[in-house]
Amino acid sequence: MTTSLELTPKIGIPAREADSGHRFIGGEMGLSSALYTAISGLQGNSQAMTVTGNNIANSNTTGFKSSSTVFSDLLAANIASSSGNSQVGRGSQVQTVQTNYSQGGFESTDSGTDIAIEGSGFFIVSDPLSATNLYTRNGNFDFDDEGYLVTADGYRVQGSSYNADGLLASGNLSDIQVDLVSQIEAKQTENVTLQTNLDSNSDVLSTFSITSPEDTSNYATTTTVYDSLGTSHLLTCYFSKTADQEWDWHLTVDGDDVGGTAGVLQEIGSGTLEFDADGNLVTGASATISSITWDNGSAAQNLTYAFDTTQFDSDSTVFSQDQDGYASGEVTDVDIAADGTVSAVYSNGETIPVAMISLATFINPNGLDAAGSSLYSQTGESGSPTIGYPGSSQGTLITQALELSNVDLATEFVDLITIQNGYTANSRVITTTDEMLQELLNLKR
Repeated sequence: MTTSLELTPKIGIPAREADSGHRFIGGEMGLSSALYTAISGLQGNSQAMTVTGNNIANSNTTGFKSSSTVFSDLLAANIASSSGNSQVGRGSQVQTVQTNYSQGGFESTDSGTDIAIEGSGFFIVSDPLSATNLYTRNGNFDFDDEGYLVTADGYRVQGSSYNADGLLASGNLSDIQVDLVSQIEAKQTENVTLQTNLDSNSDVLSTFSITSPEDTSNYATTTTVYDSLGTSHLLTCYFSKTADQEWDWHLTVDGDDVGGTAGVLQEIGSGTLEFDADGNLVTGASATISSITWDNGSAAQNLTYAFDTTQFDSDSTVFSQDQDGYASGEVTDVDIAADGTVSAVYSNGETIPVAMISLATFINPNGLDAAGSSLYSQTGESGSPTIGYPGSSQGTLITQALELSNVDLATEFVDLITIQNGYTANSRVITTTDEMLQELLNLKR
């Protein structure tokens, strides 16, 4: 017996129309996904444009570090078919914005408080209100009215201070501050060193006379020394050759300085220098001048004279003369050295170290958070800072200079073109998908 089955379409829906309706639903879903895929591309390229625009806007910002956008694809959807499983992408996303910490160029300035870092270090600055430490490559510093070394926004530069004995309190960060209205007390001269040569061809003289020192000596040199009040006095040392390898020296001062007659020399010390056949000093290298009493009420003064003297066949001359006293003085300038030492410079010529600038390095500087104004804050990803002084590991300092932005405008303009093309292409996906959806709708007609 033969049985025939008749296939009947669904009531009210022709067979062909029902089939096309199924295709319409599947096509619409795929096209809708295409819209959202394109939107992800638009969003990603918009964010990339923001990053690139920020780089270009900061191309002249001191110490600025450029950033780049890193894209990644979104998790794909799995599609099962008779030939097996396959995947369809769902667009892209901005995975991270990565900061480029490469070295920027340097610009020379006329300011002694401008500093640039060559290397990987960061300046450490502190918010005076919260005592929070931040980090920067912008070394455009200045002193405020309280003598603190600060950034343009008032953040205080951190370092280690020198104590009264000139020792550095290493390991302890503090605000760098110079007392700009301080004075330094006078220091009485205690030691004088003369580095000289006495001509071995000089004539031998019989006797030195204090009344005619120029005629009875072969050579003379004058040194300025300071008493306990900071008053300067001129001491003249006359050298007279008394034998082939022997010289006498006579230390004199104007009589007015020691209670005598003005314009009349008074001898306050003398001695003998003996040389060997090679012209080297063998006797008399040091002498003490005791209890000099100045006529101004200052304390009695003892002087130690060191003679670093030779007797060679060349003109008598002074190579150098040093003494360790000085008058009182006030701060006239602040000097920042390449090793990070901040020193107060006084009107009497003395330079006193005040502090040492500290630098910080990070294992992962890309983990730092940007805080604005070229400042960064540490995070768990950056790790804790390693703090030290300028050098090979922390970075070296260049004074009277600023680090320029490391933005490469040529690269940024190429990125602009690439981003614009990506954005345009994704927008074309949306317009094309819209046209395809219109075609699907037209199937109903």
